[in-house]
Amino acid sequence: MTATPRIAIIIGSTRETRFADTPAQWMLETAQARDDMDFELVDLRDYDLPLFNEAASNLWAPSADPRAVKWQEKLAEFDGYIFIVAEYNRSITGALKNALDQAYKEWNRKPMAAFGYGGLGGARAVEHLRTIAVELQMVPLRNAVHLGGGELMKVHPMGGGAGTMADVAPVLIPSATAMLDELAWWAYATKVARAA
Repeated sequence: MTATPRIAIIIGSTRETRFADTPAQWMLETAQARDDMDFELVDLRDYDLPLFNEAASNLWAPSADPRAVKWQEKLAEFDGYIFIVAEYNRSITGALKNALDQAYKEWNRKPMAAFGYGGLGGARAVEHLRTIAVELQMVPLRNAVHLGGGELMKVHPMGGGAGTMADVAPVLIPSATAMLDELAWWAYATKVARAA
């Protein structure tokens, strides 16, 4: 039996006033209710990544900045990723794009899933992330979680923020379950293939 895949839940925003912690914690708790994968929350704030300034991608040359190397070493621990994706101007955050660019080999041949939030559930940012993931040789999943519209306004401070994630969970659980089921399949399949 293949060892249980390790999955990083990556918080893709670093702003002081970010909302990302709320969906990230819900996603972690929801995911940890399963026994087919192990999950760890990975916060971009903990890595102090510079703007990408290497001679080339680490596909072509080792990174010189120790902060980038530390990030790459962390990513290498995982068999797949769930990104917590805020939508900024129809795309992902600059911090997340920079974090994606700081590695290459570590992303390869691993599945990536997304929990998007924003007015349209972060759908445009998630689609952009999937395109980037293809170039990084990840396996972008079809299923994702989208927190938007009325559900977002129930839990986001700008919408009044009186609700909790438990109030919107009935809407999110079906898509979270589908996403995690798909992630488990691809995490096991790609883990076996990488080992071979």
